[in-house]
Amino acid sequence: MELKTLARPYAEAVFNQARESGRIEQWSKMLAFLATALADKELAWAAVNPKIESQTFLRLILEIGKGYLDQEGENFVRLLVHNRRITLVGPIQELFEQYRTEHEGYVEVKVASAFPLQEEETASLAAALEKKLGKRVRLEVQQNKDLIGGVIIQAGDTVIDGSVRGQLQRLAQTLKA
Repeated sequence: MELKTLARPYAEAVFNQARESGRIEQWSKMLAFLATALADKELAWAAVNPKIESQTFLRLILEIGKGYLDQEGENFVRLLVHNRRITLVGPIQELFEQYRTEHEGYVEVKVASAFPLQEEETASLAAALEKKLGKRVRLEVQQNKDLIGGVIIQAGDTVIDGSVRGQLQRLAQTLKA
């Protein structure tokens, strides 16, 4: 099962709680802290190591989180550790931010480009996507030389593959048929 599928109920619950309490920004910061902390190799290893008791790991993560997590954040960590889902913090944070941008009228769009995009190309792409998606767009552009040429655009669950690599793969599939 895909990690985002497992993370979705937690992300939705946290986002709904944050929205209802007017604490979206605070939850965003807490989840970003937890995702960063659990991206640490040693902490991630401790999270899944069966030799480390869950209560020991819980005390460790709560100690690390002092000053970053409020009572609700600590309770959320307790829930994740208890349910053996603490490793889902990264996907939970990603989904939370996706819900946040949608709530604020934005859509996060990831663009992978074979070559660096010029400022006017980025602006033109953003304008075209805003028109197509009907929302304001926040672009995150990254260079990926493996694409050979073109771009891959991901907005939520929608993926537009305009890369040369993607076109070659589609051509190969057509030729096999």
